[in-house]
Amino acid sequence: MPDIDFGKISTWIEEVAASHSRKVGRLNYLFVDDEEILVANRQFVGHDYYTDIITFDYSRGDKIAGDIMISLDTVRTNAEKFGASYFRELLRVIIHGVLHLVGINDKGPGEREIMEAAEDKALAIYNDQLSMINDQLKKS
Repeated sequence: MPDIDFGKISTWIEEVAASHSRKVGRLNYLFVDDEEILVANRQFVGHDYYTDIITFDYSRGDKIAGDIMISLDTVRTNAEKFGASYFRELLRVIIHGVLHLVGINDKGPGEREIMEAAEDKALAIYNDQLSMINDQLKKS
């Protein structure tokens, strides 16, 4: 289980969803290894390869909901590959699933760039929240 502050993550997800005119319903994060995500890819998506995330969308109307399966092995591999910290890459993948639930895709022509821009914007929101918390702590 990754060592993350789920309270901060929940607040962040709510803010990102709101920036897309959505509310957050039930989200379930499943942190697995590469072998488990490979089984899910084969069974549910029809892919025979490893991925960092699979998003199962149960959203209705303006309320997002779903199961988000994340391979921590692939997150670590991608962090090393892209020269990012493990935590930063984990945040990117966590919000990637939320962005799928608000309707952003990444498979068609030009969609990858739209997704990456949305991820960057969402990560900036997270950084802004941390700055605000740190400022409040300094004033205390």
